[in-house]
Amino acid sequence: MNQSSFKADYISEQEYLENEKVSDIKHEYFNGKVFAMSGGSINHQRLTGNVFAEFRQHLKGTPCEAFSSDIKVRADNGKKYFYPDVLVSCHNEDGNSYFTESPCLIVEVLSGTTHKYDRTLKRDIYQALPSLEEYVLIEQDFVRIEVSRRLNAWQSDFYYLDDEITFTSIDLTLPVVEIYQRVDNEELREFFKKRHECLGE
Repeated sequence: MNQSSFKADYISEQEYLENEKVSDIKHEYFNGKVFAMSGGSINHQRLTGNVFAEFRQHLKGTPCEAFSSDIKVRADNGKKYFYPDVLVSCHNEDGNSYFTESPCLIVEVLSGTTHKYDRTLKRDIYQALPSLEEYVLIEQDFVRIEVSRRLNAWQSDFYYLDDEITFTSIDLTLPVVEIYQRVDNEELREFFKKRHECLGE
């Protein structure tokens, strides 16, 4: 949420939803105020795309479906709307709707401007959703993925470059290195440099 770009005047939930349909810029909605969303980096898009592609392929032929960052999550009885980077819903969503109220899995890729917001306020709001089973936070400047699960009382587990993650809500296990495919940061450059040296390349 970019605090500097909010509109000072209060607007209703319905006004927000109608305006968002025709806006060229995505906005999140928080207690009557609207916040413009800034664009993401190349690494942010790579991480989002990698996760979405893996989820979408895995969920083919199942009741569950992965959505990218164009679909909002409605929370707190319509007082809040957010655009997660990736979400999974196992409900038959209305094809004409622009939001869901029943995600079972939410993924956010962290950036400098959203890091604190995603880890604190937004986490609390998401975890209050009755349908949510897992909340995933992915760092882009280094390799670390944090997963908190309802079954574990929302305690966090951390995963690093040589680990595998099981997303229990959709029964999918992925190597962390696959999630970071094509991502360019110092840790990954060093990792692949050492790998090439070991292989004599």
